[in-house]
Amino acid sequence: MSLPRRLFLLAALVPTLATAAPTYFPPRGDWQRAEPAALGLDAARLAEAVAYAQAHENPAPRDQALYLAQSFGKNEPYYGGQLGPTRERASANGLVVYRGKVVAEWGDTRRVDMSHSVTKTFLSTVVGLAWQQGLIKSTDERAADYMPPGVDLFSAPHNAPITWEHLLRQTSDWQGTLWGKPDWADRPVGKTPEDWPNRPMYAPGTHFKYNDVRVNVLALAALQVWRRPLPEVLREQLMDPMAASNRWRWQGYDNSWVELDGQRMQSVSGGGHWGGGMFIDAWDMARFGYLFLRQGEWNGRQLVSRDWIAKARQPGPDNAEYGYCNWYLNPGRKALPAAPETSVTFRGNGQNIIYIDWENDVVAVVRWIENGPALNEFVGRLLAAVKR
Repeated sequence: MSLPRRLFLLAALVPTLATAAPTYFPPRGDWQRAEPAALGLDAARLAEAVAYAQAHENPAPRDQALYLAQSFGKNEPYYGGQLGPTRERASANGLVVYRGKVVAEWGDTRRVDMSHSVTKTFLSTVVGLAWQQGLIKSTDERAADYMPPGVDLFSAPHNAPITWEHLLRQTSDWQGTLWGKPDWADRPVGKTPEDWPNRPMYAPGTHFKYNDVRVNVLALAALQVWRRPLPEVLREQLMDPMAASNRWRWQGYDNSWVELDGQRMQSVSGGGHWGGGMFIDAWDMARFGYLFLRQGEWNGRQLVSRDWIAKARQPGPDNAEYGYCNWYLNPGRKALPAAPETSVTFRGNGQNIIYIDWENDVVAVVRWIENGPALNEFVGRLLAAVKR
């Protein structure tokens, strides 16, 4: 190649390199905003999406203690009221982040509310941190092999084969009682209350069952591995590095305290089923979603392993729409017809939603939207605003 030709190609490349903007990561307490039109969005359609979310607030009581009692108390034995804290929630609120910038906000996004089962994604991520640091060598290993003497979570013959993979995918079929709640009392199976204690038994790893008792088993098992309170691990290794606020709280139950190495620690819950779980605002939820949109990297640091994210996004053997807890997948676009198949949602009761869309470079936090088709309708309107 002649020298003039090489110089021409270099000159053509330089503007591209000079104008390529680095990936933006918001500093603590701030997040750059952009006018939708400046990023090529249809502002009117985006406004329609926001208006739809506001108009379709969940009609259930805002008092979360009452809401939980109405949701689970009628059909669950041993509901026994809450074991952990609750609070009255805000009205519908949320955020949309597109190409790294905040392009929409509605409602009281600073309100620290229960996130219910979005907590499960924080929990599985903390287990992932243990895995990537070698504290858990393989998710296919038995959880029992990581328990210290005297911890009998997995000593029963039915529970002994349970692996970390089973716990993460909610296929463990763990049998027992934890914090006063028997496993069968959570979303009981059977036609009559007499049937409930005699539920069908499945080999660990073969049957998916959404079950908060078993998720709380995962939380306690993870505590035994870390030997430190899980909120402390989360803050140190994830929330502080990604510049989250100091206002979030991860709560357990009044009776979920244990002693480890001479110190009293609370085993946190994996959701708000009986109270507790992650109390957080929409902005910190958006940071958490944005971390995964950026493949676990934050400002030059790989906080969560890409390999872990790939594992979390793999469908389970008995539920193709569920990865690790609480990664909801979208194969065949059945769950969210309006969204790409590759999109993921972290979901909690209420509804609390973190929507992650790599194809469109979008993270959306949608809080307290009604159940049913409302989420898909919102996503459809949101993506209609993204000009192809």
